[in-house]
Amino acid sequence: MTVRKVAMLTAGGLAPCLSASVGGLIERYTQVAPDVEIIAYLDGYDGLLRGRSITIGPDERAGAGVLKDFGGSPIGNSRVKLTNVEDCVKRGLVAEGEDPLKEAADQLTRDGVQVLHTIGGDDTNTTAADLAAYLHEHNYELTVVGLPKTIDNDVYPIKQSLGAWTAAEQGSRFAQNVIAEHSANPRSLIIHEVMGRHCGWLTAATAVEYRTWWSKQQWLPGAGLAARGWDIHALFIPELGIDLAAEAQRLRTVMDEVGNVNIFLSEGAGLDSIVAELEASGAEVPRDPFGHVKLDKVNPGQWFADQFAHMLGAEKTQVFKSGYFSRAAAANEADLGLIRACTDLAVDAALRGEGGVIGQDEDQGDVLRPIEFPRIKGGKPFDVDLPWFDELLAGIGQPKGAKSSTSVSSFAGSVRRASKVGTREGRQ
Repeated sequence: MTVRKVAMLTAGGLAPCLSASVGGLIERYTQVAPDVEIIAYLDGYDGLLRGRSITIGPDERAGAGVLKDFGGSPIGNSRVKLTNVEDCVKRGLVAEGEDPLKEAADQLTRDGVQVLHTIGGDDTNTTAADLAAYLHEHNYELTVVGLPKTIDNDVYPIKQSLGAWTAAEQGSRFAQNVIAEHSANPRSLIIHEVMGRHCGWLTAATAVEYRTWWSKQQWLPGAGLAARGWDIHALFIPELGIDLAAEAQRLRTVMDEVGNVNIFLSEGAGLDSIVAELEASGAEVPRDPFGHVKLDKVNPGQWFADQFAHMLGAEKTQVFKSGYFSRAAAANEADLGLIRACTDLAVDAALRGEGGVIGQDEDQGDVLRPIEFPRIKGGKPFDVDLPWFDELLAGIGQPKGAKSSTSVSSFAGSVRRASKVGTREGRQ
């Protein structure tokens, strides 16, 4: 099949890769197949269903390189699940009795699109796979080539999703400012809530970035600028159980000794307990079209703040969320390199009619390749047995340069003892 027209869309939440990925696809097509027409559907599957698109012309092709300097998505995002008919009808995307898959397929057919590039997480790409299967059943061949966007870095079997490195770096920058808030009040409790519904990778990676910065600073304790006050004193992620009572006792000691407590928290940590508490009270648990709990409505950081504030004797408690700051950033150099490799391969695969999600396939030696859609699945847990994570846990809360500490050992030991559930094999 000779490819004459391709389309692209971005969907789901933002990540620091969308703009650069759009630019990378445009640049690669311009380089290797300049006669291929390119359109972009606006606002993801919302725009596809409404027939809203733009054509990438000569000026856009020539200037596509500037897109790498920006965060967000130049063509817009939305959260639309084509198989959730009720939600699509409710939002006015299709009429009562219409099938969103059919409407999307009809639009692609009318537009003469032969290749669809989807830039999104597992929901975005599996939705695209459903669409391609529907079209195949109705004798219209569409090659779908996805790019893996999620700052959670939790897509099976992809080693590294686009934008996640940048999000960790940006989360550290965010924390460097907000942790200074501990000096605004005696006995201050600061909770830095990091995105990560099912996976603690981003929280852990953000903590590593932050402690790398922390370890390079010069401190002046005689003038009150003490390293321990700026350190991370606890880190909670979904893959490690939390003994609230034991942690409260340990952190109360930290509060008494240091004068403040700083916690890095994955938004998915303790989520089951929060949901159970809401349901037991008769409250409705808000969910998105994909059935995921709306974490911004449930507010895990505030829940933990409420649990700990009294037990630690905190005089002031603050919850800071770095997610929107991190996910809307422009991609850093590490991500730009991975994005370029993925967009180049995505175009090459599309031109030869090979669909799939471009990523480093963990089941095939981390080779970058188009991964088959049926193998794509979200919710991959963070591997808590990685050496760099062991090193992080061992160092949290220690005086700068110290090799061991009773209070730190109790933290690393308590989270290890408390119902570890995070190995990759154990969650498949």
